[in-house]
Amino acid sequence: MSYPKHVNHELSPMACPIDLDDVDLFGDGAQEHWYEAYEILHRDAPVLRIEGGGLTPGSDAFVLTKHADVSRVVRDPERFLSLTTKRLGQLAGQGLSPEEAYATHHNLMQASMLSLRPTQQLYNRHRKELTDPWVGPGALRHRDMITRHANDLLDHWIDDPEVEFISQFARPLPQHVMANILGFPLADIPPLAEWGDAVVTPFVHGTGLKHELTTEQTEDMIARLDGFQDYIYEHVTAKRRDPQDDMVSFLCGVHYEALDRKLTDLEIAGIVHAMIIGGLETTQYALEEQAQLLCEHPGTFEGLRADRTKLRAFVEESMRMRSPTHGLSTRITAHDEVFQ
Repeated sequence: MSYPKHVNHELSPMACPIDLDDVDLFGDGAQEHWYEAYEILHRDAPVLRIEGGGLTPGSDAFVLTKHADVSRVVRDPERFLSLTTKRLGQLAGQGLSPEEAYATHHNLMQASMLSLRPTQQLYNRHRKELTDPWVGPGALRHRDMITRHANDLLDHWIDDPEVEFISQFARPLPQHVMANILGFPLADIPPLAEWGDAVVTPFVHGTGLKHELTTEQTEDMIARLDGFQDYIYEHVTAKRRDPQDDMVSFLCGVHYEALDRKLTDLEIAGIVHAMIIGGLETTQYALEEQAQLLCEHPGTFEGLRADRTKLRAFVEESMRMRSPTHGLSTRITAHDEVFQ
């Protein structure tokens, strides 16, 4: 289905794709042509083969764009193993402890996952016991807090003739909300934002389906993350001593039934790392894209204000239509598969 789009093609060194031969999802400037590219793929190549794009030399990768195909893959994690789960299995096979994995790969989230959720079964327990009480099913507990922060930001510019929506709302709102959920001071948002930007470097600047960085990019990312682990550890120490009503305090005190023990500092730091990946950039993107859709479809905003029961459907459809798909986890399979 075609719909109006705000075009910024002058920002891209790549020409806008017109037919299937023009589509390059990972070329320089591809992000300015996502809507056109995926519309072509959905119509002409719902199963796109990328020769040489697989995990091993000589193997290919495939991009699926039909809802039924994508749903089939993500709903069967046993048959279609995530690349993250495969990597965790490799680390476990090397006998690495979480601390050794972090020292080697400098990835707090991955090191934490190695002990807390290396399998799909433990991932389900991890989500239910450790994160669902605060986000996802537990997000309603934050309604008043989120409303307060949203209103505070709006009050700063509501009477202005125009607003730079991203810097004045879409970016600071998830920063304020996430700091509040985790229990970090709002005064620390600037360094948290810098660390958040560094954390998503592979998804923003990485190349190909594996989000690969150059050696220089990797070294720069590690340098930008300097101090992040120490910052989290300082707050973990403080909250073990004086717990508050926040997620980090909860993680410090919770007994993880899946492993029948409490969490280590590194494991808590890894969960915080994952929260920042999932709660800052992706939420900012969703907010700005939904605002853009409202601008492109006159009357929609007024309709939502008149009937708030439509809000959930609008949010769900907005995320379906304009989601940051390049950050999705890659799935692998050892079986022959047939898709549409």
